[in-house]
Amino acid sequence: MKNDKKHIKMWKKVLCIILVILAIIALALGIVYLYADNKVDIRTGYNEQIETGGEIESTYLQFGNFNVKKITKKAEAPIKKYTIYYPEIIEQDNKKYPLILMVNGTGGKASKYEPQFELFASWGFIIIGNQDKGTGTGETTIKTLQYMLAENDNPNSIFYQKIDIDNIGITGFSQGGAAVFNAITKYEESTLFKAAAPLSPVSEAMTALATDYTYDSSKVKCPILILTGTEGDFETKTVIPFELLKQQYDKITVPKVMARRTGMDHDHMMYSAGGYVIAWFRWQLMNDQKAAGAFVGDNPELLTNKMYQDQRITLGE
Repeated sequence: MKNDKKHIKMWKKVLCIILVILAIIALALGIVYLYADNKVDIRTGYNEQIETGGEIESTYLQFGNFNVKKITKKAEAPIKKYTIYYPEIIEQDNKKYPLILMVNGTGGKASKYEPQFELFASWGFIIIGNQDKGTGTGETTIKTLQYMLAENDNPNSIFYQKIDIDNIGITGFSQGGAAVFNAITKYEESTLFKAAAPLSPVSEAMTALATDYTYDSSKVKCPILILTGTEGDFETKTVIPFELLKQQYDKITVPKVMARRTGMDHDHMMYSAGGYVIAWFRWQLMNDQKAAGAFVGDNPELLTNKMYQDQRITLGE
């Protein structure tokens, strides 16, 4: 009996030790997850670290002339929160400003790359993103658009009649790039988008094989700028290999531009092409002719920029 009691006591101690170890492991994993989930992807000053190969590209990587403010609004999951950056002058004047939606890549959320929102807003755009970490279908992107359209009609909102609904753009990275294609092709509100800029989007072929957010690039109806890198961590070297990029590009029948940033991996395409993304939207949504020089004219800058390769510009007459 004494031996039995000793064994029971010993196993109780062992069990307690095991439970303590498991609790420590669970706590450590929780801390690691929280750190990774909230780790900033883009820090203030990121734009000054990007190497450029053209005057226009460099210009639009600098801050514009607008002072910027930020607000956040709570929302239901998976959106959880809207993050909005906007030109401060909106609060005083009666002008309308273009709207750009930023769509998260896999596991991303707006709070992880707010300096990018700030830079875009300094050029006169209202910028909005959310916390959805699985954006591919485009559904939460459309809900975000619906939210801003409602704000534009809400007399109690600072955005009341301040959004230029004829000039709405959308950009997104990786899975967010695929979401851009879905947002501009699959929904009733898709016709509201005037220009798009998917960055290193998950390829159409890959989404058809392995995801629930497959898309069809042939259905794109607004001018589109597609920018990717040449390097990556996949067997195919990039999340959208060049051959697949060409196939998608050839299917698009509206004004279109594509290019690959030489030597750039997938993750860094989230922000490294930002100069041309801002220039694209400044041209498409604000008729900025300096920005247009990156894509049109006798010698479009993008075509001669040594930081890029495989450039194609097909804008029609």
